[in-house]
Amino acid sequence: MASKKSLKKMINYICSDLFSECVAASLYAGKKNQEDVKAILSAILMVHKNYTCRVSHPEPGISYKAYYKDLRETFNAQVSEIVDQIANI
Repeated sequence: MASKKSLKKMINYICSDLFSECVAASLYAGKKNQEDVKAILSAILMVHKNYTCRVSHPEPGISYKAYYKDLRETFNAQVSEIVDQIANI
């Protein structure tokens, strides 16, 4: 298991890259659907907040190894969904 500090840095890095990629895609896309862009940006911010808090406060009763493994898997799944949404802008 990586340290909490490195997990938070990874989450910050990935979310900031997703945010900038979404902004760039919205600026260079031929379509001007600002509602979809705003929804994606707010989803990125919510994912960032949610997973940063989850790293700091693990659920009691679950082993740390299983908890952080599930955290990484669900984070990667949500990031994949957001990347697909950005590709469809």
